[in-house]
Amino acid sequence: MNDRGDTASSAPAAEPRLSGLGGVLLRICQAFALCGGGLLVCLIGMSIVSIVGRKLFATPVPGDLEVMQMGTAMAGAALLPYCELRNRHIRVDFFTAHLNPALKLRLDGLAHLLLFCVALLIAWRTTAGALSTQESGETSQMLGWPAWLPIAAMVPSFVLLAITALYHAVHNLVLGRSGGPA
Repeated sequence: MNDRGDTASSAPAAEPRLSGLGGVLLRICQAFALCGGGLLVCLIGMSIVSIVGRKLFATPVPGDLEVMQMGTAMAGAALLPYCELRNRHIRVDFFTAHLNPALKLRLDGLAHLLLFCVALLIAWRTTAGALSTQESGETSQMLGWPAWLPIAAMVPSFVLLAITALYHAVHNLVLGRSGGPA
């Protein structure tokens, strides 16, 4: 028991230390996550100003819904690589809970490999969408902002998601082959 009366098992597990390539990925993913979180905080502030302005002064922030849509998409994409690197995705391991650790690691490695493929596909199609939107000259309806800019801004996040998924896939498959962590 600790000084609050809680048992030690109720404390969250410490995050594993990442070194080498994992440490570099961690710092990059943290920077992306901080930018995504900062963007969300700014969007919340803009939304509050718009709501108060609309209710009290009949002057909302022009194009607030457009900005919210574009910003939320960019922020959400920026948070994904950190979630992947820290293994914080929603996981349903009902069927694998009683498997031996080496087999679980291999299955997790295959799941990360699948995520790698999907993230690359999303990055490719997002790039294609941004280029197509740029060529067509499409703009946002209210503000007239180039629609391709927020789409293109998500591509680096999806590429980083693919890299972190590949990192986990290789790590888990190698550990699974060797029989699991020591």
